[in-house]
Amino acid sequence: MPAITVSGEELLALPRVAEPGSEAHERPVRSVTTAPEGYEGEGFPVRRAFAGVALDDLDPFIHLDQMGEVEYGAGEATGTPWHPHRGFETATYMIDGTFEHQDSNGGGMITKGDTQWMTAGGGILHIEKPPEPLVASGGLFHGFQLWVNLPAHNKLMAPRYQDLRAGEVALLASADGGALTRVIAGDLAGHEGPGITHTPITMLHVSVSAGARLRLPWKASLNALTYVLSGNGDFGAERRPAGMGELVVYGPGGAITATAEAEQESRSPHLDLLILGGEPIHEPIAWKGPFVMNTHNELVEAFEDYRAGRLGSVPAQAAGEN
Repeated sequence: MPAITVSGEELLALPRVAEPGSEAHERPVRSVTTAPEGYEGEGFPVRRAFAGVALDDLDPFIHLDQMGEVEYGAGEATGTPWHPHRGFETATYMIDGTFEHQDSNGGGMITKGDTQWMTAGGGILHIEKPPEPLVASGGLFHGFQLWVNLPAHNKLMAPRYQDLRAGEVALLASADGGALTRVIAGDLAGHEGPGITHTPITMLHVSVSAGARLRLPWKASLNALTYVLSGNGDFGAERRPAGMGELVVYGPGGAITATAEAEQESRSPHLDLLILGGEPIHEPIAWKGPFVMNTHNELVEAFEDYRAGRLGSVPAQAAGEN
């Protein structure tokens, strides 16, 4: 799981995140759930990380898919057809492989360690697919896509997207040097990631060395979720066990903890975590398929606008290719 990584000596030279003081209440673990496996788009495998978790516990997050990890053979790689979105933002982070994004406003390519942040806002059409070289040759593909809700006053804002390159991500070491933290969006103890978000969130990709313990300060105003990308460990004051494909939901407090088991699988020598925190929006959610709105009437309007072509159009060149 390379994404963005550093050598041991480089890790020790990175800025360090000081552990929170003893007065910081350690967040308890409220639940541990297992992500069911399924397929998205034209057939690429995903794990539905938020399945079975109440939206109130996730707010402002809506949906999270771990894409892969899969080793494609020649001609096997697949993506999604053109489809609409309205009312939220997506963050697509690549750990291995390459993904091509195109929408009714533009497009781009993301590869190892890159993140593409797309604000659907009032409406957009887009497509995500592996580039032709990956389709032709096959190869490793692994990443995730997160959906972040927008508050009502931003639901119909103008769409935009940000390409965040691997080299822009803030790299930090834990207090004892046992973990590498990649700050993709938001901030951790004053260290800011490159992602600009309309809803205040923090998004981290953390690799914890076998046997190491991670203890991070966490803003009381944010919720706290940890999804295990690979490896095994225990979490929270209760040291609840969780492994690959499981989501840990924390309760309130000022610190979150995770400890990597001393023995990890040879294919996954670290405990790799996606750690999320968001400021809850506390608004009603009406969600159906590609649209996340506040009311049923707004959903009906979104589908009507899509059918009427008011969410954009497929670029002529792309339409001619299909």
